[in-house]
Amino acid sequence: MTTLVACAPATIAQRKPAPVHGFKVVATFPHDPGAFTQGLVFADGQLFESTGLQGESSLRRVEIATGRVLQEIKVPERYFAEGLALVGDELLQLTWQHRLGFVYDRKSFAQKRTFPYKTEGWGLAYDGSSRLVMSDGSDTLTFLDPKTLALARPLVVRDAGTPVGRLNELEWIEGEIWANVWTTNRLARISPATGEVASWVDLESLWPQAQRTPPADVLNGIAYDKATRRIFVTGKKWPRLYQIAIQ
Repeated sequence: MTTLVACAPATIAQRKPAPVHGFKVVATFPHDPGAFTQGLVFADGQLFESTGLQGESSLRRVEIATGRVLQEIKVPERYFAEGLALVGDELLQLTWQHRLGFVYDRKSFAQKRTFPYKTEGWGLAYDGSSRLVMSDGSDTLTFLDPKTLALARPLVVRDAGTPVGRLNELEWIEGEIWANVWTTNRLARISPATGEVASWVDLESLWPQAQRTPPADVLNGIAYDKATRRIFVTGKKWPRLYQIAIQ
């Protein structure tokens, strides 16, 4: 993984567009091609996944080596599930347009309560300590209080002053917020302090568009194994989950 070096802040006029990194595939794992991946979380050797689409949404525990679904709960048909985060012993799952999130027990998947928010729900990520952040498809991320789930502060995302919209699935990786940008094959690495894109990861060649056949959809889903510093990515209805390293 590359290391970003801190430097003195520059004015918007002086900033150059963020650099673009390549990648290499370290390992490939099976992934359910029927899973419309919306949120992906790796913790304590376990992979959790939120899948979307009306009438098909679910919360899953997945065996990463085989792609086998070990545990699953269906989301009520009227909801379109979105991002997912693990906060302590609870899994938090967003819905797209209902402005309602679900809180589940991590082990049993029993729904414990719900929580409201004022925007669409897209991505969700927790840093494991004190910062919970969500996206709504715009260029603005929203920090939530991990305990109360109340709005804490907004964070506008820019690359050299240019708004970065369609921010989708999120993950915390080594102090940065990583984000899928919907309909693109790039990941944005975002400073949680300034909202500036520090760099991009270009995954265009991971599974080229020309090689995909329906119902495979866009790149979406980032998970990070803090213990071994492994980065996992996949897409909506993709048959593979990839472990990648940034170059």
